[in-house]
Amino acid sequence: MQATAVKNNNRNILIIGLLFFVFGFVTWLGSVLIPYLRIACQLSAFQSYFVAFSFYISYTVMAIPSSWVLKKTGFKKGMSAGLLMMALGALFFIPAALTRMYPLFLLGLFIQGAGLTILQTASNPYITILGPQESAARRISVMGICNGIAGAIAPIILGAVILQDADGFDKKLAGFNAAQQNESLAHLADRVILPYAVMFLTLVILALLIHFSSLPEVDAEEQATGESQHRKTSIFHFPHLLLGMVTIFLYVGVEVIAVDTIAGYAASMKVPLSTAKFFASFTIVNMLVGYIIGIICIPKYISQQNALKVSAIAGIVFAIAALFTQGYTSISFIGLLGLANSLMWPSIWPLAIDGLGRFTKVGSSLLIMAIGGGAVLPLVYGHLAEIYDTHFAYVIVLPTYFMVLFYALKGHKIRT
Repeated sequence: MQATAVKNNNRNILIIGLLFFVFGFVTWLGSVLIPYLRIACQLSAFQSYFVAFSFYISYTVMAIPSSWVLKKTGFKKGMSAGLLMMALGALFFIPAALTRMYPLFLLGLFIQGAGLTILQTASNPYITILGPQESAARRISVMGICNGIAGAIAPIILGAVILQDADGFDKKLAGFNAAQQNESLAHLADRVILPYAVMFLTLVILALLIHFSSLPEVDAEEQATGESQHRKTSIFHFPHLLLGMVTIFLYVGVEVIAVDTIAGYAASMKVPLSTAKFFASFTIVNMLVGYIIGIICIPKYISQQNALKVSAIAGIVFAIAALFTQGYTSISFIGLLGLANSLMWPSIWPLAIDGLGRFTKVGSSLLIMAIGGGAVLPLVYGHLAEIYDTHFAYVIVLPTYFMVLFYALKGHKIRT
């Protein structure tokens, strides 16, 4: 009987792992879409970072509605609905490419982000509940590996299709007349149609598979424990959750900056796009290394809290090193931020929802809402890059890592 329960639990974790693979593949395409759309739609650097804004702001807009959807549909049907919404967002890329209308691309990204919000709101508490609380960070790290593997290969696959022969494209355009420029840009924009059509079909198939799977419903409110069940009357009675929300907002912003800006940063130092497009995968591979370390070490050798402390300190060290070096050395330290960031989500999440009891679903929605930091901080980076340069703009990451360190040392312990 116990063996069957373990087998079923492992199967459920595998299904959630598949969803995290989808998260990673869709999420980390921004590192390629930003330089691609900058050329195809003739954007400024600041305008191009609205790619990240449109995708991640959907988390803030949809977090609470997604909680309502999950209450009405349950986890499994909600996951299927999220996948179908992501498929719809992918479909928008086809008319966007045909017309080269940047707002249509952004709308497609927003819809994809909205679908992903539903998936995240369901799957993060789900994987936390599928086992003991003290090893939650370890399970989330396994999910991080699924996410990271997809995130590492996604930019390479999409980049090979849409950024082929992109080096020097702007210079070639300068030598064309208006009609030739429009024709060249139209051909470039068309490159995105096939990969996003394939993505549409894949997401629809996955939605059907999840809908008809044996994935059970789990009541997070019944599974959760804590004093909140009896003494707390509002989500605002959990300062450790609210501080966790702020911490996730800042951390996600820095994680997106590390992945989505590194190619542009390298290109600003005259590194060819054909080479620079691989740096996002380098950053994500470093994240994978961190996830593996988390699986091995948490909680056997190091607690979630201490893992968060080490991660924050590593982020501070790597950021300072990137700011005080140049060229490939600086690029490498930006890539190493992936290692520092890797254990932050799996450590912050269980610490923030600990003891929420019947407020677990609402708390999870607030934490998902905080992913909107990925919309705001890259724009701040882009603004600083235009005022100063792409190198100095990385100064924005330092206050974030100090906030993470505070949360690891004290913030997660604060209770009313």
